[in-house]
Amino acid sequence: MRSGHRLGRRFGWLWGAYGTSALGTWLAFGAFPLIAVQVLHAGPAQVAALSFVGALAGAAVAVPLGPWVEFRRKRPVLIGTDLVRFAALLTIPAAFALGVLSFVQLLLVSVVVAAADITFRAASGAYLKALLPAGDLLVANARFESTSWTATVIGPPLGGAAIGLLGPVATVAADAVSYLLSALGIRAMGGQEPPPERREATRMRAGDLLDGWRYILADATLRPLFFNTAVFNGLVMATDALLAVLLLGHLGFAPWQYGLAFAAPAIGGLLGSRLARPLVARFGQYRVLVTAGTLRALWPTGLAFVGPGTGGLLLVMSVELGLIFCCGVFNPVHATYRLERTPPHRVTRTLSAWSVTTKATTALLTAVWGVLGTLLGPRTAIVLAGVLLLATPLLLPRRPGSDRRST
Repeated sequence: MRSGHRLGRRFGWLWGAYGTSALGTWLAFGAFPLIAVQVLHAGPAQVAALSFVGALAGAAVAVPLGPWVEFRRKRPVLIGTDLVRFAALLTIPAAFALGVLSFVQLLLVSVVVAAADITFRAASGAYLKALLPAGDLLVANARFESTSWTATVIGPPLGGAAIGLLGPVATVAADAVSYLLSALGIRAMGGQEPPPERREATRMRAGDLLDGWRYILADATLRPLFFNTAVFNGLVMATDALLAVLLLGHLGFAPWQYGLAFAAPAIGGLLGSRLARPLVARFGQYRVLVTAGTLRALWPTGLAFVGPGTGGLLLVMSVELGLIFCCGVFNPVHATYRLERTPPHRVTRTLSAWSVTTKATTALLTAVWGVLGTLLGPRTAIVLAGVLLLATPLLLPRRPGSDRRST
């Protein structure tokens, strides 16, 4: 994780903790559905509920946590949510070993992990803003993005090999350990965290739950960006299962070809995240944000022309490479822009509201596109999502945002 731009020892520990947990997540990618099918003999409806209900319920649980975390020190929250995820995930191999693993437990663990993920992301954004000067935020976010795509390239093949040798429960145990290591890394950072602002009221009111959404919707540049990312991410993720059905079922791709089609293009994310900072330095933050956000919406329609054989495989890889490259540029610029537009005493609530909305939208669109795929066929449903994605650039900010006072 070397780089010419040094951000200090404490950021190095945070970066290492992020990379460890990201690798663990990708090692266990797809493990829950596999456990449901192979171990618990669950049907399609239960497997769909595992991703849909788990994500939606986790988002609902996370709603009150954003306002609660806002007025507390963020580093203990980061450690706590890592430990919660470690403990929750560890119950699965423990229950499996005892012969008492159930579908209900899988569902409950997915809810706990989803809520902890949202809370961790919100708290980490606030902590990063307090840890680094504004000029270093893009560098930090680009490194996180690069690390995420590295884990995407490495994790699934290693996880697939581990599943083949030891079964999917073993990868869940590895994911649990990664969160423990992440917590230890954040604990090792040391240093003093500035105290958060005190609440005016001692008790949290029902209206406080909506503070993050109020702030986003009142900001002329955050508001369109908020809708853009929620809809874009939701539509892209909603077609993942349908694309698997199309490639593995209708077009007869081998599993290794399917894995290669999505692992290899992740290199585009590495390249895009490395280019984000020099592009912003040359063309400006707003122009890069809008250009990358527009270009990433153009690629998914290419999946409408996927056919069997080597040509189809190369087309999928080309589409995914272009999409992931644009996302690799867009994501760190978007994350930095969002942090810069949000005053320190509102960051956690804002990021929590953003993550809750994105996760809930993804869950709902996944369910809707599952129905559409059943009624219209996977290819038609994928094409429909691609056409709708072409409209998402209309939701990007129309002009650069002026500096906003911390209110």
